[in-house]
Amino acid sequence: MSLFGWKSFYENEDRPEKPRRYGVTEMRGPHYTLLSQNLLQDIFESMGQFVDGLKFTGGSHSLMPKTFIKEVTDMAHKHNVYVSTGDWAEHLHRKGPSAFKEYIEECKQLGFDTIELDVGSLGLPEETLLRYVRLIKSGGLKVKPQFAVMFNKSDIPMSGDRAFGAYVVPPPRKFEFVEDVDLLIRRAERCLEAGADMIMIDADDICRYADSVRADIIAKVIGRLGLEKTMFEASNPKTSEWFIKQYGPRVNLFVDHSQVMDLECLRGRNLGENHTSIVGSSYFLF
Repeated sequence: MSLFGWKSFYENEDRPEKPRRYGVTEMRGPHYTLLSQNLLQDIFESMGQFVDGLKFTGGSHSLMPKTFIKEVTDMAHKHNVYVSTGDWAEHLHRKGPSAFKEYIEECKQLGFDTIELDVGSLGLPEETLLRYVRLIKSGGLKVKPQFAVMFNKSDIPMSGDRAFGAYVVPPPRKFEFVEDVDLLIRRAERCLEAGADMIMIDADDICRYADSVRADIIAKVIGRLGLEKTMFEASNPKTSEWFIKQYGPRVNLFVDHSQVMDLECLRGRNLGENHTSIVGSSYFLF
């Protein structure tokens, strides 16, 4: 450790130096507000050792000049930060497989490292989803499917035996959504088998608010998929605190850029039952 007790990953107890397989902090990039290159540069220079990934959320990169995107991805790579597309692929698959292949190639040229697939928004048959996972991997990029625990009722597989290869009439689309954690896990497992690098779990209906976290669902997902293969969206500092307290510093979390320092402080502390919360202690105000 340094003279002032500052963090040294070489001898630190919570997780190793970058690139990390666990204890990953992915940061939300441009979405509701436009983050300038200067602000991103400040974040990377002051907290780059704590930031593993940068995600362009909400399809924000589709509205930006390609030159700007390339400058941002190059800047991130200089600080050993990977860059993810966020959930935008659902707007491309409607144009067919050839358009999706072009999208993969364009993402690669722009400097993206990971393509995220929002399974709920894509609304694809499972075999098509797995084919997309393989296409992205064969294109030389990482892939991260994003799952929610709520599924359209018409997507729930029908029970009962049927003859092998028999045609099944697709059920009509419904507007009713039901919770099915077992279906989430089964589809996530198949994505991992097809080559997916990590599974993103959406905060909605699971961990949007710290006082209503679905601990049962989270425990089941981590128990089946493993801590290193799952990432959870932490919508606010209190939710991050809950995850670190329950699963320790090795849990992978997706947070807003303003929460990076607070999360790192949480990762480096022993959060016992009687600990005093340090959420909000960050002196970096962006």
